[in-house]
Amino acid sequence: MELTERITQLLEEKFTTDTAFSDCFTVDIELKPGNRLAVFLDSDTGMTFEKCQKISRHLESYLDANNWLGPKYVLEVSSPGIGRPLKFLRQYRNNIGRKAAITLKDGSTEKGTLHAVDDNQVILMQNVTEKQGKKKVQMDVEKAFTFDQIEKAVIKAAF
Repeated sequence: MELTERITQLLEEKFTTDTAFSDCFTVDIELKPGNRLAVFLDSDTGMTFEKCQKISRHLESYLDANNWLGPKYVLEVSSPGIGRPLKFLRQYRNNIGRKAAITLKDGSTEKGTLHAVDDNQVILMQNVTEKQGKKKVQMDVEKAFTFDQIEKAVIKAAF
């Protein structure tokens, strides 16, 4: 079994057996050069520093006991953060109301506020300017995208 599969299995066991982590889920696991293991987790109620710290200690105990990465390694446990692509429906739902950029499979990019999400699609609220006679009028318009159309979606920092 590959290391990332072992880590995924350990995390799933932790999430199903420990009620303090029952709303957590694994977003990604990356093994980087120099024995660096990066684990990205998310939660329906938000990832706290304390949750990351406890998961890190949990994983360290297995990494050390089984010598999976050898005597020297770096373990990073964090939430995915802004800029990392959304991978799961839960992440889309958790980010409703935030600014997003969606890259479509045709290469175009759509920006707006993540307005709604269901099992099949994402709805962005976009502020557009339309010409009505001689005036330019700004209005909010909903635009839907099916998950099949989406190549990548990321949350943007609001300033």
